[in-house]
Amino acid sequence: MVVGRIGRPHGVRGEVTVEVRTDDPDRRFVPGAVLATEPADRGPLTVESAKWHSGTLLLRLEGVTDRQAADELRNTMLVVEVADLPELDDDSFYDHQLIGLEVRLADGTVVGAVSAVRHDAAELLVVRRPGTHDLLVPFVTAIVPTVDLAAGHLVITPPEGLLEL
Repeated sequence: MVVGRIGRPHGVRGEVTVEVRTDDPDRRFVPGAVLATEPADRGPLTVESAKWHSGTLLLRLEGVTDRQAADELRNTMLVVEVADLPELDDDSFYDHQLIGLEVRLADGTVVGAVSAVRHDAAELLVVRRPGTHDLLVPFVTAIVPTVDLAAGHLVITPPEGLLEL
């Protein structure tokens, strides 16, 4: 599972910016943490230090000592094994659990399937619908009251006009 993406270098001493894709960056990016990478030949990478600067996570990685080395890691995905993820509360889900679920209305009508989860200002489910455009569904209890992982579907109660967008 992707927990971050290395962005541009920060400064000249090898620090990199990270686009965080985990809800627990302070646990994932601690000094000494070893992260697998995609592509795999760029890692594993060991976190030497981590700090926040103006809302951006900056990492110093072992063996990355200058701007050029940092730039060579740009767009590298930082990944962890799904088995290493902690258990979540009953009403929380990892992206990989939601992707692929069938999306239904309360009456059982199939709307499509979750193809991605976006983490913009709010969490949005990207629902692929056959023969038409994708649908963005806010992932809030009022609109997605039921997620049944075992059955492989979720139920939406869309507000008026959401399905027509």
